[in-house]
Amino acid sequence: MSTLDTGLTFIRNASQRVSRANGWMGNAFKGWMPTGLYARALLIMIVPMVILQTVVAFVFMERHWNTVTRRLSAAVVQDIASLIDVYKAFPQDKDRAQLRRIGQRLQLVVDFLPVGDMPQPGPKPFFSLLDQTLSVQLGRQIGRPFWIDTVGKSNLVEIRIQLDDAVMRVFAQRSAAYASNSEIFIFWMLGTSSILLIVAVLFLRNQIRPILRLSEAAESFGKGREVPNFRPRGAREVRQAAQAFLEMKARVERSIDQRTAMLAGVSHDLRTILTRFKLELALIGDSPEVDGMRKDVDEMSGMLEAYLAFARGDSGEVAQPTDMTMALEELRSDAERHGHTATVTFHGLPVVTVKPASFKRCIANLVSNAARYARTVAITGHRDHRYLTVTVDDDGPGIPVNMREEVFKPFLRLDDARNQDEGGTGLGLAIARDIARSHGGDITLGDSPMGGLRAAVRVPV
Repeated sequence: MSTLDTGLTFIRNASQRVSRANGWMGNAFKGWMPTGLYARALLIMIVPMVILQTVVAFVFMERHWNTVTRRLSAAVVQDIASLIDVYKAFPQDKDRAQLRRIGQRLQLVVDFLPVGDMPQPGPKPFFSLLDQTLSVQLGRQIGRPFWIDTVGKSNLVEIRIQLDDAVMRVFAQRSAAYASNSEIFIFWMLGTSSILLIVAVLFLRNQIRPILRLSEAAESFGKGREVPNFRPRGAREVRQAAQAFLEMKARVERSIDQRTAMLAGVSHDLRTILTRFKLELALIGDSPEVDGMRKDVDEMSGMLEAYLAFARGDSGEVAQPTDMTMALEELRSDAERHGHTATVTFHGLPVVTVKPASFKRCIANLVSNAARYARTVAITGHRDHRYLTVTVDDDGPGIPVNMREEVFKPFLRLDDARNQDEGGTGLGLAIARDIARSHGGDITLGDSPMGGLRAAVRVPV
């Protein structure tokens, strides 16, 4: 194997390992990740910024803050050590006036206390860099018992050192031993990051908004609703997607309009012929043969209306708020007028935006299909924040499980089936499912608690 082949094999193996690791990490964090595009984009922006801020702060604290604080503390301790050396070298200075003047030039306030005036060591602050640094430097350069106080709110740091015949008390400026401008750096870093984050959030919001509008427009179109005042906006890719959506919408609407126009012409021509048949039969008079022909013509007219209803669908109807309680109550009344027992129950807010005539036709087909082979029909509606669900239960013979999808096929009629409309065309359930899907939903068949069949219509609200 050549060197090139070996390199390519290595690259492929590395790529596969990276893909597996990426998949494992994706599955591990899938439950923690937000699902929305806006939240994920914010997370992609915030996480690198937080990591960068953390790294910068750590490097600054470790390399600058600690180093500067150690150097400043070492300088202050060196001055104190020099004062101790002067104290030892000039014992004739009984009142220590000269030592105090030297301390003032070093920006130190020097005082001497009795030998026993040494406080007990107090608890060390956990996060005080100054306390730790001063303690290390005092132990390293002076090597005598000491006591320090860096916790107070004053701008001074108190240091007491045990000498042979006295206790030297020194007050030093906190800024002389501590890099106090570090907080300013962190404040400015966080402040500028916050401003940049706010600007980025506002920009991202403007970029995400066209995508959300496109999603809403596609969802509305899928539910059979109009998409008013929608036009391509945003980045080039988003505008291209929006333009493609509008072109697709125009093609679909144009196809529906062409089909509707063709069906209108076919309906007009066939209805003209059927009307002529009826007139000719009326002129012939009454006889058993004529009665049979009239029945055939009426059946043909019903079949024609069923075919046209299936092909036409719900084209041309506009979705609008509809009181489902009243609509279902009308269907119950229709079923009772035909001699069936029907009940209606509805839960939730009854007003739903649908195409009223089409949706009522959908439920009516299910109710009539159930009433034809059952004695009792129960209509139940439920509306939540996402879906409208209407179930039609009956106590009839039902449909075998293996045939519950087959009965939705157009023109399919089963022996002893329930998928028969008045004309025997086998379009009742097909029309109902077509209407439900035009609203962005679907129809499913299952077992009813009443012992028969349950037909459930579920559409988004």
